[in-house]
This record gives sequence, C-alpha cells and structure tokens, in this order.
Amino acid sequence: MDFSFHYLVMAEHSMFQKELLIKLKGLGLTIGQPKILDYLQTHDGAGQKDIACGCHIEPGTLTTLLNRMEENGLVERRMMNGNRRSYYVFMTDKGKKQAHAVAEAFMELEEQAFCGLSDEERTILMELFIKIYHNTMVGKEA
Repeated sequence: MDFSFHYLVMAEHSMFQKELLIKLKGLGLTIGQPKILDYLQTHDGAGQKDIACGCHIEPGTLTTLLNRMEENGLVERRMMNGNRRSYYVFMTDKGKKQAHAVAEAFMELEEQAFCGLSDEERTILMELFIKIYHNTMVGKEA
C-alpha cells in the first residue's frame, strides 16, 4: 500500500465522502451539496462567488448544484438591494434541517477519524493540516 501524503489525502477524502453520503442517504443529497449546506450554516445569505470560493467549487459547478438544491427546496436565491447581477443564497427551513443533519454526520465522521488520538495529538494534527492547507492555497485565493 502507498502511504505517500498525496495518496493518503486522496484516499481519506474518498472514504470520508463515501461514508458521509451513506450517513445522509435518506436526504437525497448529491456530492457537493453537503459542503454547500455546511458553508451556509455560518454564511447564510452569501453571494455565489463567496460560496464557490469557500467550498472550493468552480462557479459553473456551483450554479448546477444550486439549481438542483433550489428545485429540491433546500435553498433560495434572492437579489439584494435591487442588484440584478448578484444573487444571494439563503437556506430554506428544509435546507436548515438538512444542514443540521450534515453537521451531525460531519461530527460523527470526525470523531471516528480521531478515535485513539489524544487531545494533544488532535490539536497538533489540526495545526499541521492547517499549515499544509495554507501552503497549498498560496496565490489561489481571490
């Protein structure tokens, strides 16, 4: 088995996403939608550019995901201050309920992932991972 950094990151991401969708199976969410709901929990009413940036999703992909989420009654897009060029995304009551289920599933998966690690190890791991994240984001944020 390959234990290189890139392999472990890709493998963990795939396994995490698969387990997340299994936990959320009854909600009918597709790949990409849970992280949008997660983002909107703390940024409800965000602009589409901000959501795309915050979720690391291409704007075209985000539009497709939001269209489907709007059709399913999870979000609604509204113009603000009469600006017809910018829409802001708000969760509906149904979206808020599903966002809560997403948050619970994320918490369960994180607890499973950190099982057997001390609080100190968990803190160190997160600090290092944040540094790695920032290193990979250099020059990519708008």
